Amino acid sequence: MTRTGRLANKRALVTAAGQGIGRAPALAMAAEGAEVYATDIDGDSLAGLSGENGITTFILNMSSVASSVIGAPNRFVYGVTKAAVIGLTKSIASDYVKSGVRCNAICPGTVMSPSLQDRLAATGDYDKAEEAFIARQPMGRFGQVEEIAALVVYLASAESGFVTGQAINIDGGWTG
Repeated sequence: MTRTGRLANKRALVTAAGQGIGRAPALAMAAEGAEVYATDIDGDSLAGLSGENGITTFILNMSSVASSVIGAPNRFVYGVTKAAVIGLTKSIASDYVKSGVRCNAICPGTVMSPSLQDRLAATGDYDKAEEAFIARQPMGRFGQVEEIAALVVYLASAESGFVTGQAINIDGGWTG
């Protein structure tokens, strides 16, 4: 298969690619010509993804602004693990920069995804929880998975060739 696009001749491994913030970048990178390997702990969620736009079900790191960037209430364990991803990203970038390896972390704010919908539903009052989440968003809306995917494609492309070791916030102004 001859691949064309900004990511032709590149390979990508996308974890948690079954839905939401993982799925949208997998599809976007494949559409830009990358050979994409997609994984997910929920194998059933990959069923519709396999073979779509040349994706193989089987690279940038995904962190969060709720990490070492800002503290979010009731997100202690989540924040610690996402802060570790930022540390890992910076270390990999430093260790391998002379080998031509670039490593960056994307730190999304609140993004409308199936996992967010599950969290909102778990509160017992979806509408009230959604209203509270949106109220803390300076843009007055949730991010969209396609917006995260666009940043992933940029960071995976040659256009960002001078970017490495960065934790890039994409959060609608939440971190100000």
